[in-house]
Amino acid sequence: MKKIALYGRNFSKDFFINIRALFDIFNKYHTELSIHVEFADFLSNSTDINSGEYKTFHDNATLPIDTDFLFSFGGDGTFLETLKIVKDRDIPVIGINTGRLGFLANISREEICLSAEDLFQGNYSLEERTLIRLKSNGKESGKFNVALNEITIHKYGAGMISVNTELDGEYLNTYWADGLIISTPTGSTAYSMSVGGPIVLPESRNFIISPIAPHNLSVRPLIVPDNKSIGLRVKSRTDRFLVSVDSVTHEVENNVILNIDKAPYSLKLVKFPGTNFYNTLRNKLMWGVDKRN
Repeated sequence: MKKIALYGRNFSKDFFINIRALFDIFNKYHTELSIHVEFADFLSNSTDINSGEYKTFHDNATLPIDTDFLFSFGGDGTFLETLKIVKDRDIPVIGINTGRLGFLANISREEICLSAEDLFQGNYSLEERTLIRLKSNGKESGKFNVALNEITIHKYGAGMISVNTELDGEYLNTYWADGLIISTPTGSTAYSMSVGGPIVLPESRNFIISPIAPHNLSVRPLIVPDNKSIGLRVKSRTDRFLVSVDSVTHEVENNVILNIDKAPYSLKLVKFPGTNFYNTLRNKLMWGVDKRN
C-alpha cells in the first residue's frame, strides 16, 4: 500500500472525468490518501468525490510523516507551491497538468491513468532538482527561503538599482539594471529565459545570473558553478528593494547583505517512461512547428 498526498488548485469541469479515473486507480491499489484541506473542499463541493473519507493536511507540519509521494494538480505555479509542503522531507512530487502543458507539471490528462499504473507497478525513476537558498546578513530568513526556479532582486519604484555581486567573496560585477535573476537549471526555462538567459538541462550543476533590463547592454547572462556562494549588495534611490523567492516577494532594506547558495537538500521529481525534458521543451516552445523543418 502506498501513502499519497494530494495538493492542487481548482480546475474546470472538463477535468472531472480525469480526476475520477485517477481516484478509481487509487482505490484499485488500496492507496492511503491525504488531501490538502483547501483542495479537499474543492473536490467535495465540485465533483462526486467525497473527500471527507480521507485524511487532510494544512502544511509541512501536518503532512503525514510516512507519505510516499505527493501529487500536484494544476500548472507549474501550483507545482512550485508544493516545495513549501515537502521541504526537506525527501518526498517525490508528481506534476499533473490540469491545463496547458508545463515544464514541471508535465503529465497531461491523457497520460494520467497510464502514469498512475506505472507508479504502482514501480515503473518510474526519480530525478533530483537543485534548489537555491537565500540568506540575509548571513542568516536564513524567518520566511521560507528556498526556491526551485529562481531568486530575483527587483527595483522598488522608479529608477534602476545597482547590485554589487561577488562569487565566493571575489568581486564579479556591479549590475546597473531593473533587477537581477539568480536561476537554477530548472528555472532556466522560466523568468531567466524571458530576459534572454540560456536554457540549461535540469541535471546541470550551475546557476544562471541574468540582469533585467541592464543599463550596459554588453552585460550578458552568466553561468556559474552551483558550488559558488553569490553575495549581493543593493543600492537604490529609495531605501529598499524587492526580493522574490520563486513567486513570494517581500521588501528588503538597502543595508541588508544577501547571500545565495545551493540549498542543502534537493527536490525529487517522479519521471515516467516516455516523458522527458526534451519532449517537453519541444512541445512547450513549439520547436519544429515551422513548416520548413
